[in-house]
Amino acid sequence: MPQHVAASVPAVSLVTGVGPPRRTDARRNYKRLLAAASDLFVERGPDAPLDEIAKRAGVGNATLYRHFPTRRDLLVAVCVGDVEALCRHGNDLRATHPPAEALAEWLWAFIEHVTAKQGLAAALLTGRDEDSAVITACQRAIDATGAALLERAQTAGAVRPDLGLGELLRLVNAIAIAAEPDGAHGAERLLSLVLDGVRRRTAVDPAPPPGARPGRAAPNP
Repeated sequence: MPQHVAASVPAVSLVTGVGPPRRTDARRNYKRLLAAASDLFVERGPDAPLDEIAKRAGVGNATLYRHFPTRRDLLVAVCVGDVEALCRHGNDLRATHPPAEALAEWLWAFIEHVTAKQGLAAALLTGRDEDSAVITACQRAIDATGAALLERAQTAGAVRPDLGLGELLRLVNAIAIAAEPDGAHGAERLLSLVLDGVRRRTAVDPAPPPGARPGRAAPNP
């Protein structure tokens, strides 16, 4: 997949109707509510009390419901915002880091995203058309960003050319699930092993030093 694919990810929102208002004060409250909801959903799950979200954001309940009339509206905004941040991070890494390191660092961010927000995505698996459209839009954006990073690393000769994005993301998703009891340390170890396995082999290919961070597990071209 060509490197420009990730650039097609919308800059404002992946889903129509999701995004901060134009007025400065309203936009400030919107962002406060979104940040509070994101934190509280991670702490207590998608059924976290909306009153507590408003309180943590420092606004009244009326302000919360003005921006997010239903819990679903808030869940969608948080999920979409997180995916957009993950995609922006991938684009930044692609512009500033060597190919193999950019891919590895983004995969680590992907693991953190999946681990923290898997309950929110599950809450939107309702089978309704509008919820399915949100999930589809988010998945397409993640796929576009990941594909651009993977293709760049393959072109540089750092990653085996027969590796598909779907295979890679399934492995990384499995890491997020399997490493949960061991926390970040266990996930870093598993990601390092996966990255070592997908490297393109050379005649002389020294093993990475013990304790190397995932972003340096693959050789930089």
